[in-house]
Amino acid sequence: MKNLPLILWFRQDLRLQHHPTFEAAKATGQPILPLYILDDDTPAPWKMGAAQRWWLYHSLHALNKDLQAQGGNLILRRGSPSQILKNVLKESGAQSIYWSRCYEPFAIARDTELKKEFIEQGINIKSFNASLLFEPWEIKNQQGHPYKIFTQFWKKCLAQGPRFPTFANTTSPQFYPHLESEALTTWRLTPTHPNWAQGFSELWQPGEAGAHQKLEDFCTDRLTTYKEARNHPGKHGTSRLSPHLHFGEISPHQLWHRLHQLSPLNSSAESYLSEIGWREFCYHLLYAFPLLPERPFQEKFTTFQWQTDDKALRLWQQGKTGYPIVDAGMRELWQTGWMHNRVRMIVASFLTKHLLLPWQEGEKWFWNTLVDADMANNAANWQWVAGCGADAAPYFRIFNPILQGEKFDPQGVYIRRWVPELKSLSNTFIHKPWQASQAELHQANVILGETYPLPLVNHEMARGLALERYRQL
Repeated sequence: MKNLPLILWFRQDLRLQHHPTFEAAKATGQPILPLYILDDDTPAPWKMGAAQRWWLYHSLHALNKDLQAQGGNLILRRGSPSQILKNVLKESGAQSIYWSRCYEPFAIARDTELKKEFIEQGINIKSFNASLLFEPWEIKNQQGHPYKIFTQFWKKCLAQGPRFPTFANTTSPQFYPHLESEALTTWRLTPTHPNWAQGFSELWQPGEAGAHQKLEDFCTDRLTTYKEARNHPGKHGTSRLSPHLHFGEISPHQLWHRLHQLSPLNSSAESYLSEIGWREFCYHLLYAFPLLPERPFQEKFTTFQWQTDDKALRLWQQGKTGYPIVDAGMRELWQTGWMHNRVRMIVASFLTKHLLLPWQEGEKWFWNTLVDADMANNAANWQWVAGCGADAAPYFRIFNPILQGEKFDPQGVYIRRWVPELKSLSNTFIHKPWQASQAELHQANVILGETYPLPLVNHEMARGLALERYRQL
């Protein structure tokens, strides 16, 4: 066994540092065969979204460079994981496959079947936790059930103590001689004509190095003010580490450890850690309730009277609702593959409670357009805003997009960046241009209904209708 190669199947763990699966593979002393499989057999609608595919291309390129620096090469194959793994086992003579666990329902089903199939063939299979602080089956309430309230869940997590396993005496990896690999460019993961992702590279550096640079920039420049600044989309106040976490270019253990190096933790650091806790909570919910991405967590919402309006949905997607803070968020999403967290809540509330369109429509759009699209977070957060999820926002909490804009973007910095046709309006009217006089609109070169849309719905009327629908539950 010592000289036989070992397949290290990379999935959502595209890094080499603090990687339990990689460390375990190195510890065997066997030649490692790094493999990534592009699985286009993932069941609809959970095939990887277009924005994620852009990120994946650059992340795989970065991972391969990191492997080459240590003497290895990333083998790329496209197709059914079962068939690809069988082929690679046959080509290399490997008798072991190591992988990091995934927690999406379809991934659990796939991995369970693969493990059963290969163990029956005498193949050594080992899996590891490389993406969560705790395994979903480790954190339970006193009755042995999964938590449904975040504050109780996170309190239990914090009581577990330090969460940074170390790898003592790590050895240098030995790699299997190069096996045939597909060329990354042939996968066509990035758009060409039109190149809707042309603005992504200005904001993002996918890969492990980019993740650690983001973390250091955040800890140095923004962590101390995070608790307050995170709510203001016009400021660069957040970490923007979510896509790096999603692709496993950095682990939550590493974030935990880095923040605790800055001890004692201030309220901003604790606030940021609680966001890592919320990510953890979403994964635990998804594991315990695998229908979370498709069905309301609260069963009573299965009878909720959602509306069907393809035109309204399209205008929301395009950032043409007539509400500047909503439109700014949707345009930021389209141009950067990301949206500020406060604005995510505002646009989600608008879709579900102003337009009364199903949260699943928003979930689907985010899945395709976010570089950090994460099944657990996406499903749990959309359900939270819609009021039908675990620990959900109360149904009567309907974000007023005007007041939200005035409170969190008072100078209109965010609006002016993403909705430039309104940039010459005064702070008084930039969040409600329909209330400006004709003279003010003329001076700002704004023609409502032409250069910028009139409001898609009346806020007060939409709010009243939503409250009535929710009360019917």
